[in-house]
Amino acid sequence: MSAVDDWLAGILGRAPSDAAPFHRALTHGSQAAENYERLEFLGDRVLGLIMAEWLWEQFPAEPEGQLSRRLNSLVTGAVCADVARDLGVREHLRLGKQARDDGASDSDNVLGDVMEALIGAWYREAGLEAARAFIHKSWGDRVHSQGKAPQHPKSALQEWAAAHNRKAPEYVVVDRSGPHHAPRFTVAVRIGRTAEVTATGANKQEAETAAAKAMLAKLKA
Repeated sequence: MSAVDDWLAGILGRAPSDAAPFHRALTHGSQAAENYERLEFLGDRVLGLIMAEWLWEQFPAEPEGQLSRRLNSLVTGAVCADVARDLGVREHLRLGKQARDDGASDSDNVLGDVMEALIGAWYREAGLEAARAFIHKSWGDRVHSQGKAPQHPKSALQEWAAAHNRKAPEYVVVDRSGPHHAPRFTVAVRIGRTAEVTATGANKQEAETAAAKAMLAKLKA
């Protein structure tokens, strides 16, 4: 077997019968037209279903809202990227020269998408039960490490504004930079006349979340 195939056998528990989809899952669009994007689309949905089921089983007393917050915090691109790093995905990425030079091998966007693509490929090969086992093993104790279900920073900031009779937070994208595979968004948030706070992220949602978190820290300082 090749080094990639040997690695796949190690993380999956056995060598895939058809390695081609897994090689595609590790291929960035800068390297080939046959890349991870379609498998990422599938894997994202498989991950969401299995994670929702897992949380539903592990936290039987929690209502839908708390389970949703847990789910959203566990399937973000950043968490998927961290899981990918733990599994050693970076060493097996297939990237074009420009993407390598731009640092795509450590991009949360790229690693997170590749992680979901690998899930999609494994689901197609081995079915839902095998995908469930792979996700449970790969995410490990992340499901239980949060303790209380986290409140999303944007929701917390919205509640703060309502409790203090302030206008609802306003989010504005003030800058977008970086290459296509690893963009950086800068978002400003303000509440009425409260001083503006900015933050960056790999996408608009991530930047808004970071801005809300920074604003909460400022308001509570």
